[in-house]
Amino acid sequence: MFVQDVDPVADSLLVSALCAAVPLLLLFVLLGVVRMKAHRAALVSLAAALVLAVVGWGMPAGQALSAAAEGGFYGLFPILWILVNALWLYRVTVDTPWFDVLGRSIRSVSDDLRILAILVAFCFGSLLEALAGYGAPVAISAAMLMAAGMKPMTSALVSLLANTAPVAFGAMAAPIIALAGVTGLPLDDLSAMAGRQTPFIALLVPLLLVLMVDGRRGVRQTWPVALVAGLVFGLAKFVTANYLAVELTDVVAAVATVVAVLAMLRVWRPAEVVGVAREGEAAPAAVERPAARQMWFAVAPYLVIMAIFSVAQVPAVKAWLSDVGRVTFGWPGLDVVTPEGEPVGAQTFTLDHLKATGTLLLLAGIATMAMYRVGPRRGLRIYRETLGQLRLTIVTVTAVLALSFVMNLSGQTTTLGAALASTGAAFAALSPLIGWIGVALTGSDTSSNALFGQLQVTAAQETGLSPVLMASANSSAGVLGKMLSLQNLAVAAAAVGQPGSEPTLFRTLLPWSIGLLVLVTGLVLLQTGPLAWMVP
Repeated sequence: MFVQDVDPVADSLLVSALCAAVPLLLLFVLLGVVRMKAHRAALVSLAAALVLAVVGWGMPAGQALSAAAEGGFYGLFPILWILVNALWLYRVTVDTPWFDVLGRSIRSVSDDLRILAILVAFCFGSLLEALAGYGAPVAISAAMLMAAGMKPMTSALVSLLANTAPVAFGAMAAPIIALAGVTGLPLDDLSAMAGRQTPFIALLVPLLLVLMVDGRRGVRQTWPVALVAGLVFGLAKFVTANYLAVELTDVVAAVATVVAVLAMLRVWRPAEVVGVAREGEAAPAAVERPAARQMWFAVAPYLVIMAIFSVAQVPAVKAWLSDVGRVTFGWPGLDVVTPEGEPVGAQTFTLDHLKATGTLLLLAGIATMAMYRVGPRRGLRIYRETLGQLRLTIVTVTAVLALSFVMNLSGQTTTLGAALASTGAAFAALSPLIGWIGVALTGSDTSSNALFGQLQVTAAQETGLSPVLMASANSSAGVLGKMLSLQNLAVAAAAVGQPGSEPTLFRTLLPWSIGLLVLVTGLVLLQTGPLAWMVP
């Protein structure tokens, strides 16, 4: 048995926390400063975490390697299982004439790339996040934006930034449900609190998207539709999270925003169209709207995705899939307990192979093959090509998840959180930072909530702050770290055919992520004082 120690290095929490931060700092420096390839940076940081786990935290080498193996397997399933099948489905559509029809259909709604950034990345991406999550929204929305004529890197950046707004309630509110599970706080209170924080992010994101696509001119010319999109999304999110069903928060918000934006485009258009020509392509010509049947057939794969995921969320179907397709087992070679003597949950592995997002995407891909008359041999060829395209991404994601599990199971993550929690009343300013670090490291708001949720509650109780507020801040601020997580960067880079561009994406998005984090931190501080009436 390995018992975690909060302050194993020199019996000092400060020194231990500084050591525990080394793998994370190393990862960020190698990516952002040294500009090392993402898969190499991840492997170097993993090696550092393993050395610290064994030498600094006293974890048996066999258990440290087993923790890395579990994290690597989690990277393969469910994370990469989602990415591979999402990208394969996209490549199947590209291999048919219907992909061109899809591009013309999108441009027929609006050939202004700033409007498409809102419709595709913000609205449709939010709907995909609500139904699937785990990288699928970034991969698919980036592919659709490229189909509409946007440059690959711009498509990736826009999709990553847009993916912040819906994450806290993504995958049918999995992050909030997980937060309630690990903290024991009422789900309704956590949902209501997050529903009173994340709408402020949603209000800003559409404006930031048009700023990213076209600079200040984009904001000046398209602020009315960007503001409408943000207001409707935020309001729908607030109402649904507080008064309706937490699981449907992003679904309602995304659908309401699509309706509002399309309705506005009937009576308002920007003074100038910024289309493909702005992206360095050929001069944009008038796009003829395809016939209705062609449009429906072009978007059919995405309708199939929504249909399959919606059916999978029906309580009876969801329960059946869980009963038949769930396998839970203790990961071999691990026997880890907390300083209090409680078994660490991360050493229990749950394999939901039937209801997994990747499996549902695979079914959607098979259905798409049937609709588009793509033969099995052709489909397998595209699948092999997809795996080849993702070979470095597979290394990156498995290494980062291995790093995350090593830090979690060895106690390095707990040490970091405890050091931040020891700051007393100042913890209110650090609470969002913890969530941000958690998501940047794990690539998942759900994982970050599971990792730090109870820590947030304990620290809040010790410092006299609201446990509901601090726990929700972990989730609401955590979403801002998702655009920097190596998993999401790797997904975006692979989806737009630019493997190895993760450092560039990281450096570009870092200021945006930090700026939004500062704003959310300010909101949380206000909610501990003048805006305390907002806390349930």
